[in-house]
Amino acid sequence: MASLQASNLMFSSSSCCFSSRCRVITGAISVPKRPKIDLFTLKIIPSRELFRLTNPIPIEKIVVPTTTIHHQHDRNEEHNISTQRLYAILEAVCDRVEMHNNIGEQRNNWNTLLLNSINMITLTAATMSGFAATGGEGDSLLALKLSSALLFSVATGMMVMVNKIQPSQLAEEQRNAVRLFKQLQREIETVIALRVPCEEDVEEAIEKVLALDRAIPLPLLGGKMIEKLPKSFEPAVWWPSRHLQRKNTNKNGETTRQGNGWNVEMEMEMREIVKVLKTKDREDYERLGNLVLKINKFLAISGPLLAGIAAVGSFSGSPSLAAATGALAAVVNSFEHGGQVGMVLEMYRNCGGFFKLLEESIESTLDQSEVEKRENGEMFEMKVALKLGRSLSELRDLARKSSYSCIERTQYEEFASKLF
Repeated sequence: MASLQASNLMFSSSSCCFSSRCRVITGAISVPKRPKIDLFTLKIIPSRELFRLTNPIPIEKIVVPTTTIHHQHDRNEEHNISTQRLYAILEAVCDRVEMHNNIGEQRNNWNTLLLNSINMITLTAATMSGFAATGGEGDSLLALKLSSALLFSVATGMMVMVNKIQPSQLAEEQRNAVRLFKQLQREIETVIALRVPCEEDVEEAIEKVLALDRAIPLPLLGGKMIEKLPKSFEPAVWWPSRHLQRKNTNKNGETTRQGNGWNVEMEMEMREIVKVLKTKDREDYERLGNLVLKINKFLAISGPLLAGIAAVGSFSGSPSLAAATGALAAVVNSFEHGGQVGMVLEMYRNCGGFFKLLEESIESTLDQSEVEKRENGEMFEMKVALKLGRSLSELRDLARKSSYSCIERTQYEEFASKLF
């Protein structure tokens, strides 16, 4: 009995301890209750009233700068139109590249086919004249004379026509047109890639396209073809006429401001480069061009003249003379068109035009007294050096040697260009 009471007391005491521990634990982890929010009674403040609460100025008195927005919109629309127009010009330029390439291949084929045809006709007629010279009687001799005379006459007419149009020179014109139109295509693509085009870029591109069309015409009739045998040699011109801005230049022709990559030494260097281009490179190519022009004129006259003499000799009863002059006519024709003397003349014309364009670009840049409106001086110097096939150090050495030769009054023998 005593043991049962003792166990009851222990059980009651342990239960009391357990209940007290439970109360302590529950008190430690109890979380305060959040106030209930009625979602249906939540009041949403309008944005207009919220703006009035945060901004002391009434919204009716706030002025929105609509003119600035309109001007920005008009400017963006103008740039978009300029970009679209420049893309349209780019498409026309790409089409001209393909067109001149196809026509160039055609005219190169003309040169080969006409050269072979004329030589075959001339040599056949000379062979007939040779057979007639060996002797013959009656109808056979008359047939040989008439056939050779007819062939020599046809060869004479074809030589006159071919010497007038110069197919090798026409093919070279088309090759140069392809190169220049591809250059213009890359310029337009560079403008579109680097910045937003403007109306001036569009007008400049149109002027360059039209200038190239005038410089290298496609028609052979109607007086539009370039004169193949002119009186004097003239460099080719394929760029629009540049109106040099001389209103802002100083009286001495030199600028005093520096900046944008330009300084006095660089301007003096560019002026010396122009002097060397005029006195050495362009003068030498004009001399060579005049020499080739004289040779081409001599050959263009000699070939038809010899073929005509052969035709007269064959018909008048001098078959030996006809055979000899016919053979010489074939040799002259082969040398003129097989050697592509017209192509060489056109190459000299384009080289002279290249140096003339480089001179004008340097002079027009130096004539602009406002340095900020010029192209960056370091970039311009690099372009000039690359066009002449030189490094920057070689270009500066060239200008330095040219200035020293002027001071010492000696003749400077080095050419500016290392490419041609």
